[in-house]
Amino acid sequence: MGTKNLKFNSKTIHGGQQPDEAYGAVMPPIYQTSTYAQSTPGGHKGYAYSRSANPTRTALENSLASIENGEFGLAFASGLAAIDAVMKLLSPGDEVLATNDIYGGSYRLFKRVFENYGIVFHFVDMENPERITEHINTKTKLLWLETPTNPMMNIVDIKAVAQIAKKHQLLVAVDNTFATPYLQLPLDLGADIIMHSATKYLGGHSDVVVGALVVKDKALADRLYFIQNASGAVCGPMDSFLVLRGIKTLHVRMQRHCENGKAIAEYLAKHPKIDKVYWPGFENHPNHSVAKTQMKDFGGMISFVPKGGDYQTSIKMVERLNIFTLAESLGGVESLVGHPASMSHSGIPKEERVKAGVVDALIRLSVGIEDQADLIADLEQAIQ
Repeated sequence: MGTKNLKFNSKTIHGGQQPDEAYGAVMPPIYQTSTYAQSTPGGHKGYAYSRSANPTRTALENSLASIENGEFGLAFASGLAAIDAVMKLLSPGDEVLATNDIYGGSYRLFKRVFENYGIVFHFVDMENPERITEHINTKTKLLWLETPTNPMMNIVDIKAVAQIAKKHQLLVAVDNTFATPYLQLPLDLGADIIMHSATKYLGGHSDVVVGALVVKDKALADRLYFIQNASGAVCGPMDSFLVLRGIKTLHVRMQRHCENGKAIAEYLAKHPKIDKVYWPGFENHPNHSVAKTQMKDFGGMISFVPKGGDYQTSIKMVERLNIFTLAESLGGVESLVGHPASMSHSGIPKEERVKAGVVDALIRLSVGIEDQADLIADLEQAIQ
C-alpha cells in the first residue's frame, strides 16, 4: 500500500519510504559517494553528482515531505542554510516581516548578512495577527514565523496569518523546529514553507547538524531546488541517514518530551523562588486557546525567570545543574539548559532582546526524556 494516507505515527517510520531496490534493505543505505557512473553523457539512473542529489538525502527529503503533509522536501547542511535558501527567493528592496521574538541565529542572518544585500527586515509582535497588517506595504514579500517562539514561547496563529498573507499575496514561512510535525502541521494551516533545524527534535540525539524545508507548491519547490543545487549547502549522506533514523522515533520521543515538559512547567510555576514561567500549556498563557487549536500538545521547551533574579543568579543556577546539561541546542533525548542572553541570543542587541522579554535572568530548558523525578530533583537543588 502507499504511505500517503498513513496516520502520523506510521508516517514517521514508513512515510515516503520503500525498501532499497538493490537488495531490499529496510533502512535506506548510506550512499557515501560524490559521483555516479554514466553509460553515456547525461545517461544516468537519476543521480549524477551528490551536491545535486544523493539517494540517502532523497530518502530523507521524501520522509520530511511525508511527515509535514507536504509534497517536496529539501535537506540542507544546517537550519541556517535552509533559511538562507528561503531568503535567496527575495530581491534587493524586498521586505520581510518576522516575529519579534526570534532565534538569535535567524536574527543575525537577517540583519548582518541579508540586509547588506538590500533586503529589509521588520520584527513584529505577531501574537495579535491584526498588528501584521500595519506593517505590510507593496515591498513586503514574506512573513517569517516562529511558533512557539524562541525563547519566550509565544504562540502565533498560523491560520490567521496565512489568511492575511493570501489577501496580500505574500509567502508565509514557519520555523517548526520547536513544535515538530508531531505537534503542528503549518502547511495544513495555510503556510507555504516549513523550516526545520533538523539538528533538534527530528534528529533527536544531538549527533548531527541538518536543516530542512518542506513545501506543497511545485513552482516554489523548483525555485528552492535550484537554489539548493546552485548554492550547494547540502547535508551529506551520513547526516541524512542519522536524521532519517531519528524521525522513526519522533512520535514516541515527543510524547515523553511533552509529558515531562508539563510536569516541570507545573513544578516551576508553583515554586516560591521562581517568578515567571513561559510555556504555552498554561491556561493563562496569552494565546493558550490558539495553541490548543493548532497544536496537539505543548512540547518540552520551557523558559523561566528566578524570583528577584538577575544575571548572576541565573548563571549560578544553570552552573549547578547536573542532569540538565549546560549547552547550546535543544530537542535531544537528554535535557539541556541554556542562558539565552549569553548563548543562543547573544547576537541580538540587548535593547532588542529585552524589548521581546529576553531579559538577562531568563533561563531556557529543553526537557529531555529522562525520569521526571530525577529532572525535578536536579532543578530543586539548583534553585535552592
